[in-house]
Amino acid sequence: MVRNVAEDVAALEQEDFNLLSGVEHGMRFSEWVNREKLPDFARLTEEEVDYRLDRVEDRGLVERQTIQYEGFRLTFEGYDVLALKAFAERDTVSGFGAPLGVGKESDVFEVESYKPLALKFHREGYTNFREVQKERDYTSDNDHVSWFYTARKAAEREHEALHSLYPDVNVPRPIDQNRHAIVMEKIDGVELNRTKLEDAQAVGVLDLILDEMATAYDEGFVHADISEYNVFVREDGVVLFDWPQSVPTDHENARELLGRDVRNIVSYFQRKYPNPTPEVDEDALADAVAADTFETVRDYAE
Repeated sequence: MVRNVAEDVAALEQEDFNLLSGVEHGMRFSEWVNREKLPDFARLTEEEVDYRLDRVEDRGLVERQTIQYEGFRLTFEGYDVLALKAFAERDTVSGFGAPLGVGKESDVFEVESYKPLALKFHREGYTNFREVQKERDYTSDNDHVSWFYTARKAAEREHEALHSLYPDVNVPRPIDQNRHAIVMEKIDGVELNRTKLEDAQAVGVLDLILDEMATAYDEGFVHADISEYNVFVREDGVVLFDWPQSVPTDHENARELLGRDVRNIVSYFQRKYPNPTPEVDEDALADAVAADTFETVRDYAE
């Protein structure tokens, strides 16, 4: 799935982008866009559409199916190209670098700007679309929901959360967002799951994470997916990242989701650092996080 599309952006002509944008427009109405509709959607002649389709298909930016009719849809690389072109036109991104992280629901690259930044492409819905439709409430009210809509909504939600939380909560600073992509601060740190803490450090780091969660709740958001895989540990503290599943605190399930986050992160420390991490009253601990009265996990030891 991971591919550097910067060379495609440089090699394509404006009419190629028009064609890709036309396919994107048509995918709002159906998964596969009928070839006959593309001249109107892309505002190109039929001859120009044929020529441009060959160019972008050769680069793997669209897929073709001919079972019931000749139809086309964007690949994620095609969607990446459109987002990256928008960032380049805004002077948000001036160069493309190496992958920083590859996951089931996102790919992250280093990009050049006024300083090195991170570009995150959301992938929700492409390989596990039915599961995402069930789990994410931003897809539940739509009769036709394409994978790129799901990924775009995830990016919009994450960008909104980061914009609202930064700098009061230690999250990556958001820079820009387009379609399914976010440009944000590049964080130097080690993921919690790859961090080896001394026993004397473990409770202190857990306290830092819970304190950030408490501040986020006070600022109006629950992460709703906290685990050892979306916490960076740095010399100066911790950074919470990956916020596409976050919910506002006025959401009907916000308090329940906060409790689940608290249980998840405490359970991780109890498994990996059983000696220093106490058994706790998780409900009382979650109440303290919600009330922003939390000081240390030791206060809730059973």
